[in-house]
Amino acid sequence: MLHEDLLENARAISGDIIALRRAIHAEPELGLQTPRTIAKVRAALADLPLEWREGRSTSGAVAILKGGAGEGRTVLLRGDMDALAMPEETGLDFASQVPGTMHACGHDAHTAMLAGAVRLLCERRASLKGEVRFMFQPGEEGFHGAKFMLEEGLLGGTAGSPLPEAAFALHVMPNARHGQVAGRTGALMASADQFEVVVTGRGGHAALPYMALDPVPIACEIVTALQTLVARQFDPHDPVVVTVAQIGAGTAHNIIPDFARLSGTLRTLSPRHRDQLHAALERLAKGIAEAHGASAAVTITPGFPVTVCDGRAVALGEAVSTQLFGEGTFRRLDQPMMGAEDFSYVLEKIPGAMLFLGVAHEGVDWHNCPAIHSPRMMIDESALPGGAALLAGCAERFLERGWE
Repeated sequence: MLHEDLLENARAISGDIIALRRAIHAEPELGLQTPRTIAKVRAALADLPLEWREGRSTSGAVAILKGGAGEGRTVLLRGDMDALAMPEETGLDFASQVPGTMHACGHDAHTAMLAGAVRLLCERRASLKGEVRFMFQPGEEGFHGAKFMLEEGLLGGTAGSPLPEAAFALHVMPNARHGQVAGRTGALMASADQFEVVVTGRGGHAALPYMALDPVPIACEIVTALQTLVARQFDPHDPVVVTVAQIGAGTAHNIIPDFARLSGTLRTLSPRHRDQLHAALERLAKGIAEAHGASAAVTITPGFPVTVCDGRAVALGEAVSTQLFGEGTFRRLDQPMMGAEDFSYVLEKIPGAMLFLGVAHEGVDWHNCPAIHSPRMMIDESALPGGAALLAGCAERFLERGWE
């Protein structure tokens, strides 16, 4: 059973959680190196009985809490630390002090909630049987930080330190009802790959197109054909998204260029469709170009895999949420999201789940609140202690009962 005072204890340290979140928010860092952020975390937790593992290729770190009641299960809790390369337009007193950089995905809140969970579990150390590993991860925003930490053995998987038996993460949602917790079994978020197609023709004078081989209409034909490809070759019950986000060609209005370039993103919810889409894109682009006497070079850069949640972990999260916050506070999502998450790398190795926490301000029309990755994204900080309690509760319950 969860300690009945877990949520009350979390609210008692709300000042610490919010202060850490604001300190991180004001000094956002990008990519795999977030030294100021991890320094703030370690300073906030310096008085606690933790062992630390530090990364070599990143500033990622894992804090380890060994329960005082003896050996047992091992569980992982994760919080990401990096920000986004974008301006902030919130007007907050603690808004970003780094031009062109903002915590617009809530990672400042994730890190602060995880630090809160560390403190809550340390207070219960004497009754814990087993081990909790707290993963403070940089480089989630497209930099594969979780993959680096796994490969370095920071999470375990090395001699004498097996991987944890369960893993949990929490992601805030600023356009979801305050305090609502949500999750789903199976695919939760999509894989995300980048593609680039370079169509090479033959340049010339714009007034004499028959003396050139114009790559621009060929590239446009490829864009149109990609939409038909999605609609006609893929099962709509296993969604696929192809978005061409950039098209570029030429240097002047009266010159036919030698080449045209288009790039975008590929999103899928299954490994089967991911492989099929890669092959189909290359076949289509090259085939259309060759039909016009041109050529096409296709480059696909793999991104995050599909985020797949274990049904047992989702059920555990639902049970903890219900016990902490009451009936009706947990929502089972009907459909996955086409966004991507590098916690997917962890869930490929360790059974677990990512849960969502609604952090819209109470009483507002949360449907219309700016979403993540908006320069105006805001969160209600009063929801953060609940998030810390939820993370701590998931760890505590798993250590005590496993997947029961």
